[in-house]
Amino acid sequence: MRILLVYPEMPDTFYALKHFIKVVGKKAAFPPLGLLTISSILPAVWEKKLVDLNVTTLTDDDLQWADYVFLSAMNVQEQSVREILRRCRDCNTKVVAGGPLFTHEHERFDGVTHFILNEAEITLPLFINDVQRNEAKPIYQTKAFADVTLSPLPHFGLVNMKNYLYAIVQYSRGCPYLCDFCDVTALFGRVPRTKTPEQIIAELEAVNSNGNVQLVLFADDNLIGNKKILKTELLPALIKWRKEKNASFFFATQLTVNLADDEELMQLLLDAGFRHVFIGIETPEEDSLKGSHKNQNLKRNLLQTIHTIHQKGFIISGGFIAGFDTDTEESFKNLAQFIQQSGIPLPIVNLLKAPPGTELYERIKREKRLSRAFAFAEGETNIVPAMGEDKLYNGFKYIIDQIYLPQHSFERLKTFFKNHRFPATSVKIRSRFSTADVISLIQIFIRMGLLQKQRGYFWKLFWWVLRYNRKFMDKAVFYGIMMYQMNQTYYHILKQVEWQLTEKK
Repeated sequence: MRILLVYPEMPDTFYALKHFIKVVGKKAAFPPLGLLTISSILPAVWEKKLVDLNVTTLTDDDLQWADYVFLSAMNVQEQSVREILRRCRDCNTKVVAGGPLFTHEHERFDGVTHFILNEAEITLPLFINDVQRNEAKPIYQTKAFADVTLSPLPHFGLVNMKNYLYAIVQYSRGCPYLCDFCDVTALFGRVPRTKTPEQIIAELEAVNSNGNVQLVLFADDNLIGNKKILKTELLPALIKWRKEKNASFFFATQLTVNLADDEELMQLLLDAGFRHVFIGIETPEEDSLKGSHKNQNLKRNLLQTIHTIHQKGFIISGGFIAGFDTDTEESFKNLAQFIQQSGIPLPIVNLLKAPPGTELYERIKREKRLSRAFAFAEGETNIVPAMGEDKLYNGFKYIIDQIYLPQHSFERLKTFFKNHRFPATSVKIRSRFSTADVISLIQIFIRMGLLQKQRGYFWKLFWWVLRYNRKFMDKAVFYGIMMYQMNQTYYHILKQVEWQLTEKK
């Protein structure tokens, strides 16, 4: 059996970091962990190839070689998915599809031979057994959650890590919180399920042997969803492993703002090598937080909490949302001001969306305010806004004006560098700086120098940090390039907003 694993192209959203990636000489942000795990579940005797459309192209020869195309996708990849399905139909290639995009609304997609829904550790073996007996069914699904301690080591050998900005592993699935706009609990439940430390260390060993990796993303929905097992099992094991192996890469992950409430947990995470944390801040408006059940963000001074996490040594990427039903025109100004005062280097602002499978989606559907199935871009929504479309889009435009233009990014980054502290840890992590890294740095300086409209603030930040906090020079280069990404994102979102305003008239 010949299996072609295909990962659809990511659209030009902030999360894809396409402009940043181009400057640093990479092709994509991260490898497709889901398909790498699928490959390890498939029989070893089956032939497997991977085509990541964010790195390379899909040819007709690829499709004609395959007995099956295995397709895994998130909601944001729908446009690319439909093009892949069209090409598979043209080549008469059978398609096996799974992932969040299909799990909630598989009926919207024609051209898929077999749907492998929910968690593949459960449903994929059923398909394999049936296909080997020529009895494969159209749909495989389950209400059960997988035992992730039985998940196999992902097939990292299918990718060349030199193409990617960072490597990726996953420790847990699920989240104990019930934010009404998030589909995590619908997909993976409220009880976080965790792999064993031995599994994660085996994955890190495989990642480490597969290229010069500088950052590993723990692609968890909420890494600290089960603090007890994290503090007693995984983090001590990672600290021990790091001391033994002298691993030079750092970790990034996603977690909740109540990290700041646990001093011991913060120190363990830092000792283990975690530095970059994505946190869903959403909004400083308490009514909006209450209405969306974002309870973990309530009863605290959010600005002070962010400063506490920065001062401990973490670097926050913050998720923000505009357009809650309780928002007013003043909310847009409050959010823009909050983001600037927070010093969060990388704020990612979206209009409120209602993903299929969420409580919010069901409510908006009942209220007959659902404008389309889903909207993936930052400046789009599938909700008919309570405040009216003109006020929503003009307010959102105000926010991106205030945070993404280089002069505003520069001021916010100065706030970050003034508050950020070099973390005190029991494990010293020394980055390996190779000849290739020196060449890459020179190429970055050249590329940024060629960007006429961007180089001024890049060098302005570089020299400011050199003067006031030179031990953070590596971060100055990183966020200098990120200012370019943010500015390109600004123009991309601006087009989305202007199109929406024009379309509605």
